[in-house]
Amino acid sequence: MSFLRGPVLAVSLSALTLAGCGGEKARGGPSGAAQKITIQATSDARADAATYLAKLCPKPIGGELNFMVWEGYTDTLFTKPFEAACGVKVNATYMGSSDDLVAKLRAGGAETIDLVSPSSDAVTAIIEAGLAQPLDLKRIPSYGDLMQSFRDLKVARKDSLVFGLPWAFGPNPLIYDTTKMKPAPSSWAELWDKKYKGKLSLQDDIATLYMVAQVLGLDDPADKSKLYNLSDEDLAKVKAKMLELRPNVRKYWATAGDMTQLFQSGEIVAGEGWPLMTSQLRAAKFPAGELIPSEGTTAWADHWVLTKGARNLDAAYAWLEYAAQPFTQKLMSDVTAYNVANSAARAYMAPEAAALQKDIADYGTKVNFWQWGSKRDKYQEIWNEVKAAKQ
Repeated sequence: MSFLRGPVLAVSLSALTLAGCGGEKARGGPSGAAQKITIQATSDARADAATYLAKLCPKPIGGELNFMVWEGYTDTLFTKPFEAACGVKVNATYMGSSDDLVAKLRAGGAETIDLVSPSSDAVTAIIEAGLAQPLDLKRIPSYGDLMQSFRDLKVARKDSLVFGLPWAFGPNPLIYDTTKMKPAPSSWAELWDKKYKGKLSLQDDIATLYMVAQVLGLDDPADKSKLYNLSDEDLAKVKAKMLELRPNVRKYWATAGDMTQLFQSGEIVAGEGWPLMTSQLRAAKFPAGELIPSEGTTAWADHWVLTKGARNLDAAYAWLEYAAQPFTQKLMSDVTAYNVANSAARAYMAPEAAALQKDIADYGTKVNFWQWGSKRDKYQEIWNEVKAAKQ
């Protein structure tokens, strides 16, 4: 249930009035700038989404949109209303890691996938590889409503061009079973305790190496890029430290479902994850705790990006404008528990949920947003060696 404190407000929202909204021609090139419309805001995000979508798509756009996204980003809670109102079929594939996304786009996916949701590391690689097309901001009039600190990130820009629509951001916290880890942990370093042999789960991704590097004190708050461009000597230390942790790992997870199932089956007591896992576990009445350890953690800032081969541009821009709305972002946060890019979404949230929302600037030095380093292949080589190592 969503809440809105105070009187009902008339909120100026943006929508697209699409030329040639119903035919094949609409799925070809751009249809020009979007027009502003206004709806009467209520206390119900779903109801406002429906009202908005009726004006966004007065006639069906038609066709399909192929997405490659992180879990939760095409949840039926907010995707199904878009499909119904705009007559667009959304086909979604989940990605397991940033490298997975970039590899698939390089292998031809940029010609068959329309929209992707890369994090702050992959978005840079995608842009530099020429796999994305710049956004026509005239077709996304709500872009300016999104968080200034998020829009100011350089990762989704090249020269004067903007390639990414801010969507969600958050840290990679330590998640633990509050009934089995007492007192509550405060440091990543506690995971190396031998009493946790076979009781942890870590992400099957080089992001786990970043965590190990932070434990070793290799994350420099004055130089956020260092963590992603470590020397060979420092990487050797990270590998050795990770191998020490290997016996404690029950399984490396690839999806959120992998990790939540391990918790619920009692196979693990802690691990590194995303706020999405904590949200899913708590929804299932599992006693999940979450914290940012004393060493800090890494974080991600996810954007919507148009691939270079996107064809159904009217549908794609309709989705981007819809994704920028406060009610859409509130519904996304209901699913993921992530921080939203449109701060106006807080007005739809219960006070306790709104209080948990953050601005990117609020994290200060406690988190280091993912970057695509110059030695990515070396990190991947080390990660593969770690996974292949025997217990």
